[in-house]
Amino acid sequence: MEQKTFIRIPADRIGALIGPSGKTKKRIEATFKIDLTIDGETGNVDIKVKPNHPDVSVLFVARNIIKAIGRGFSPKNAYALINEDYDLIIVDLEEYVGRNKNAKGRVKGRIIGKEGKSRAMIEELTDCLISIYGDTVGIIGPYEMLPVTKEAVEMLINGSFHKTVWNHLYAYRRKMKKEKGELWYEPARRRETN
Repeated sequence: MEQKTFIRIPADRIGALIGPSGKTKKRIEATFKIDLTIDGETGNVDIKVKPNHPDVSVLFVARNIIKAIGRGFSPKNAYALINEDYDLIIVDLEEYVGRNKNAKGRVKGRIIGKEGKSRAMIEELTDCLISIYGDTVGIIGPYEMLPVTKEAVEMLINGSFHKTVWNHLYAYRRKMKKEKGELWYEPARRRETN
């Protein structure tokens, strides 16, 4: 039985998926042992596992990488999804501000910030990657950081001050470090009680 799936990406992102001289497409095919059939007009991408490939889960990882490239991530950044602890989430701005172009432009500007500083700050504080493309915000990162990163983006969309968002992210990082620190020392405490 043939194992395959498909995804549609914006036609203007097909060039990024193929890459110079087909380099990106060939790399994805070689890495996952799959075949990609790309329709440049519709943006349809068929993903098919090569015969006798033992692991069909590669379909989902490859599909996620292609989806990320379609949402504005560079192929290099999209490849972060090879890490099994990473995932991609997409925030649709229309769900928050409707179809109003001015409102969408305003919230994209808030997320990006002056000279990209807001986006860079979120990426630094969450260890996630962010892409603003079309009417969406794509986020790639570790599972445990995706919800707080999405929350930070939503806070900016809903009009929170940038400083409030940064304070929220700093507090979350302190909490995570404290929890990891407690887990780190827990085995030592157990040894002392024995």
